[in-house]
Parts: sequence; C-alpha cells; structure tokens
Amino acid sequence: MKHLIILMSAFIVSKVVGQNFTEMPLYKNGVPNSIAAPNKESSTFKDNITRIAKVSVPSITVFKPTKPNGKAVIICPGGGYGILAFDKEGTDVAEEFNKWGVTAFVLKYRLPDDSTMVDKSLAPLQDAQQAIRFIRSNASQWGIKTNQIGIMGFSAGGHLASTAATHFNFNADPSNSDTTSARPDFAILIYPVISFDISIANMGSRNNLIGTKASASATSFFSNELHVTNNTPPSFLVHAGDDTAVPVENSIRFYQASIKNKVSAEMHLYPKGGHGFGMKNKTTDDNWLERLKNWMNRL
Repeated sequence: MKHLIILMSAFIVSKVVGQNFTEMPLYKNGVPNSIAAPNKESSTFKDNITRIAKVSVPSITVFKPTKPNGKAVIICPGGGYGILAFDKEGTDVAEEFNKWGVTAFVLKYRLPDDSTMVDKSLAPLQDAQQAIRFIRSNASQWGIKTNQIGIMGFSAGGHLASTAATHFNFNADPSNSDTTSARPDFAILIYPVISFDISIANMGSRNNLIGTKASASATSFFSNELHVTNNTPPSFLVHAGDDTAVPVENSIRFYQASIKNKVSAEMHLYPKGGHGFGMKNKTTDDNWLERLKNWMNRL
C-alpha cells in the first residue's frame, strides 16, 4: 500500500484514501496535551518504506475487510519514537489482516516533541488509549465485537502497544471523561521495545520518549515488564536472537513476567533476522504471520 500517505490538518473531518480505507482525526475536540504550533509533519519514501516524521496531529486509518469476523487490531508502526514506518509496519500489515477478516486501524500517533507537547512522554499513550476507546465505542458500525479489540506494535510501536496493555488503568489524559475501557483484549508485540533498563533498552526510543536525563520513576513507569499483572491481556511476541537494535531480552522479560502473573503468552524467537524485518523474516521459511493467525483464531 505504498504512497498511501495523506497529511491531514486538524480541520479535516475524515478522508477516504482508498476503496476500503478511511483516515480520520483521532480527537474531535482538539488534541490534548498540545502546544499551539505549526504542523510540521512530513513524509519521505526511501528504501521502499514511507517514513512520517514530526507527527503532532494524530489520526487513525480504518481498513475494512469484505467480511468482518468481529476482531479488530490497532497497529502502531515503529520508528524509535522519531518517525513512523507507516507502510512497512502499518498499512501493509493492515491489508494482510483484512484478508483474514480482521478490521485493522493504523494509528498515526504523536511523536514526542517538546515544542508541540506539554508532556511529550504521555502523548503516544494518550493516543493509544483514545484509539481503543474510540473503536470500542463505535464497534457496531464496523462489525467489531467490543471484547475482541487488540493492539499491535513493531519496535517502538511495540513499546507503545505494551504500554497500553500494561497501563490501561492509568488515565494518560485526565481531561478526558470518557469511561469506556482503554484495556486492549490482546497484544501483538513484534521485536518490541519493552524495557527502559539501560542494560537492554533501545536508547534512541528511550531518549526520544523520556529524555536523556529521565528520572528513575519515569524509567520505571515505561519499563513495561515491571507492570504486568494478572489482568494484563494475552500477548503474542516475535523477536530475533541477533537483534542488535532491540535486544531479544526485551521480549523475554515480558514473556517471563506474563508467565509469572499467569497471563497467557505465546512467543516465537528466531535465531536470525535482525531488527525491522516486518512481515517477512527472510532468514527462515517459517511465517510468523501464519502463527499469529492461528493464535488469533483461538482467542
């Protein structure tokens, strides 16, 4: 789904960007936790990947399958909280979900920036929670079951997805009075950033979200393996052992925390593949998407 990028202003209500794709603003009444500033969002296409930078006006793009099966997934593209790999880890994945009957939503979440946000560390989580509430509140119009709404993320998007899966009882936006549950029903974490422990953290993601001089409390808050409880939703994890950008220990710690708290988790580790392989790990004949499809069918 290359070149599907529509740069939106805060004044666009919605825009149909393809036969089954509609992009709409995430917030109806203004973006919370924001500072008035020009919208500097931009996109580039290089190495067959569309990268979006400086996102300050979040949106959500709906991908509707021909025959919805009731399940929905919110997809958070990766990019180190600096850019969004919007097609490789977003729209392309959404199209695959549609083939399974899954309604997919690609979240263009805000990228942390002190010039456009009051508290940049909370902006992505605010957007993820809003997306979950929005979809759950409007589930019937897309043929979605309110207890079958999951969240997926790649790399730093996996950090955001795992934050949403472990911090749903924390209201990231106190100005929002919507009481709709922000708990995802399942989480799909692909080579995810999980921990901000400096021994295994992806420092680019960590620094972009909480800064280079982050407090111990902020580091702990966003180290999601520390916040798994028996109410954390089931998770599916994929990682490569030779990932040097996001050490595989991130997924292992989350898996171990899930088992400790009796949370259902399935993890697939490949010896090779590095970081950022997207939907296809070319070092193996195994297809993690088929494993994901089987797992989702059992939910």
